[in-house]
Amino acid sequence: MHRTTNTNAMLLLRHCRCLTRVGLLKTQRVQLLQGVALPVAVCSSHRGHKSGQYQRSHGPNWRHALAGLLAGTGAVLAYGLHHSQTEQAATTIVQPIAPASSLPIYTQDEVTKHRSVEEGVWVTYKGSVYDITEFVSMHPGGDKILLAAGGALEPFWALYAVHSQDHVLEILSEYKVGELSAEDRRMQQSVKSTDPYSTDPERHPALRINSLKPFNAEPPAEILSDNYITPSAIFFKRNHLPVPQVDPKSYRLQVEGVPGGAPLSLSLEELKTCFPKHTVTATLQCAGNRRSEMNKVKQVKGLNWGIAAISNATWSGARLKDVLLAAGYMPEVVRQTSHVQFEGLDSDVTGTTYGASIPLNKAVSEEGDVLLAYQMNGEDLPADHGYPVRVVVPGTVGARNVKWLGKIIVSEEESSSHWQQNDYKGFSPATDWDTVDFKSAPAIQELPIQSAITQPAEGAVVERSAEEVTVKGYAWSGGGREVVRVDVSLDGGRTWQVAQLQSSEKGQVPAPSPPPGRAWAWKLWELTAPLPPAAQELEIVCKAVDNSYNMQPDSVAPIWNLRGVLSNAWHRVKVTVKEDEEEQKLL
Repeated sequence: MHRTTNTNAMLLLRHCRCLTRVGLLKTQRVQLLQGVALPVAVCSSHRGHKSGQYQRSHGPNWRHALAGLLAGTGAVLAYGLHHSQTEQAATTIVQPIAPASSLPIYTQDEVTKHRSVEEGVWVTYKGSVYDITEFVSMHPGGDKILLAAGGALEPFWALYAVHSQDHVLEILSEYKVGELSAEDRRMQQSVKSTDPYSTDPERHPALRINSLKPFNAEPPAEILSDNYITPSAIFFKRNHLPVPQVDPKSYRLQVEGVPGGAPLSLSLEELKTCFPKHTVTATLQCAGNRRSEMNKVKQVKGLNWGIAAISNATWSGARLKDVLLAAGYMPEVVRQTSHVQFEGLDSDVTGTTYGASIPLNKAVSEEGDVLLAYQMNGEDLPADHGYPVRVVVPGTVGARNVKWLGKIIVSEEESSSHWQQNDYKGFSPATDWDTVDFKSAPAIQELPIQSAITQPAEGAVVERSAEEVTVKGYAWSGGGREVVRVDVSLDGGRTWQVAQLQSSEKGQVPAPSPPPGRAWAWKLWELTAPLPPAAQELEIVCKAVDNSYNMQPDSVAPIWNLRGVLSNAWHRVKVTVKEDEEEQKLL
């Protein structure tokens, strides 16, 4: 069996921010359940140990149950949980716990230093500190438990429906080593200040942060393809300004500029009740996805995104076309105007708001499926994703999917916003910051064909005895073009195999093929192939093909540009093949 599963899990936890390393401290285990000592008869049955391994009366099923609750993967799978459950669990207020006299007090800084199996894996839960190193080491899925290493379990358990069961807490209690300091327990509460970002929402700690203010982060690539529908909590976050606090009761959406029409002002309730509700599953991708690969060729300006600035969700709301019709739009308007501009409610200190625009024919097309969305994955939009209303423009770069929508303007001109005029445009590799003329290039709308490998990760180890390797990833093309094939190579592109495509959650009946030009959602893909004989290293490569037979370029250098956008070259991952110990002895 190869090591990629365990390695992925460990990587996931290690990517939680604010984690550092220190030496493993000697642990003390005290049997406590929710802060109350368990009966002596129960505690004594767990305290004996032999050869450094603690003996417990719990069978493997209990251990697996805890692992399932701790592991980030299981949490991610539970995207269908009600938002109210998630929010309640994620914002659990830590109750003061009177420290037992025999237990030491640890600061959060001391806890966050323990994030690896080699140096100890510590977590906190409701003000108590737990050393789960032994559990991680003995469980085959322990690597993904590492998502919470050095931090709190609550954000991970918030994605579970069954985390608060007594038998699970009882098992967790076996690993208790101390109490979190009173000051750090107080610090777990949100701290408000004059900082314009102080009211930003809580985020899942598994996210890999590229920028704190404004907040920009992507999920660990190792779990991105675990779900066809990306859970809202780990859907990549792309903000340009502080997240606005919008009162849904006073919210108004303004619609202006419709020739022959009249300004329209809609409340959130009117948007929900006066227009038919439509649902679209659509993938959003940041223009800078995979920018980090361009940085390796030559430094660019922009957030250093990996391969996970892309996610897939189910969006629900009113069609933009229906709202424009209500404002007086008539088909002949197409001859008088060309663009629909959007303005967000997020703004900087000068009052400048985020803005963008799309072509009018996309906005009013029956096949365009442009939504004024107020729901994401069956729940109200999360604050980071545009609550209470955002534009969802399927098949179009994320930058045009304006969040916290405040105004719609039908116009003869594109948006004058900086992000429409002086950003999110592609240029020749020969263009530098001394010669660039942003007016000379069109604003990015549809994105090119894209694919990437999510598993195994760069640097992973595959056991020779496994005899095969499983490769997973995603593929998507802009403009509603359907991905029809993903080719995978284990030898750097010399030979190729065709991956199996997935267009729905595993176990569900596959969705019918979308109408031509309306393939808005990504396809996940997977390939299990024999390990090449005698190979000590694999260079795994993927490339996708859409139904217009657009293909990805084979290298980054020819598509390099000063902003690092539109990065879609073949994705490459190198892994090591580890020989079995017995075979090494024979050699």
